Amino acid sequence: MRIGLYPGTFDPVTLGHTDIIRRACTLVDRLVIGVAINRDKGPLFSLDERVAMIEAETAPIAAACGSQIVVHPFENLLIDAARDAGAQMIIRGLRAVADFEYEYQMVGMNRMLDKSVETVFLMAEARHQAIASKLVKEIARLGGDVSSFVPSGVEEALKIRLEL
Repeated sequence: MRIGLYPGTFDPVTLGHTDIIRRACTLVDRLVIGVAINRDKGPLFSLDERVAMIEAETAPIAAACGSQIVVHPFENLLIDAARDAGAQMIIRGLRAVADFEYEYQMVGMNRMLDKSVETVFLMAEARHQAIASKLVKEIARLGGDVSSFVPSGVEEALKIRLEL
């Protein structure tokens, strides 16, 4: 069984994330969405809320692609999360050259920690390359329209959280 881990904070999950998830599930039999617990980032949504949003958005993707999609929080090293999931590959989405530079360093470190886990990069579709959760939250906080950046359920969650 081919198992992949797609890690991130997903605060909130965006259309860029769901694009990568949709394409990643064609590469594996089981895709584990690793929701990082990163207390330093001070997420807008709680861990439980982020997990619930991802589960809601990925259920139709799993049904369409035939792969199993599981959402699993983690707070340890990425390579350890991959081992815990039984993943042979870590899937990372790229938007721009700046992403690649950071990811390149991560791959090198992860390879030194465990050579058996590969990293696979997927480029976001052109229309999603500028989307970043941080920018989505800022636009939403300032009352802007985020409907072209996030799924409708996430848009509603943002409105409720930010009392818009």
